[in-house]
Amino acid sequence: MKRNLGQTTLKRRQRTVDPMTTYDALPPVLRRWLAEATLPWSPASCRRIWFATLARGDGEVAAIARLDRAQRKTLSRDRLTQSGPANS
Repeated sequence: MKRNLGQTTLKRRQRTVDPMTTYDALPPVLRRWLAEATLPWSPASCRRIWFATLARGDGEVAAIARLDRAQRKTLSRDRLTQSGPANS
């Protein structure tokens, strides 16, 4: 069963905590970014990037920019994104 993950060649990971609990604890700006993200990001990984950026003294705009860069980098590794969807 594919569920709602779309077509991708990237590895899927098992989660050990409830992602919705983590999602609900995120700042509203980060929740908005996550809801509009191209990839199915885990709230925990977004939270890690978000707070690491803020801990360096950068603001929310820089944190969103870093998440955007991480997403572009991940998409660049996806073979389906590079060659288009596979014909089935």
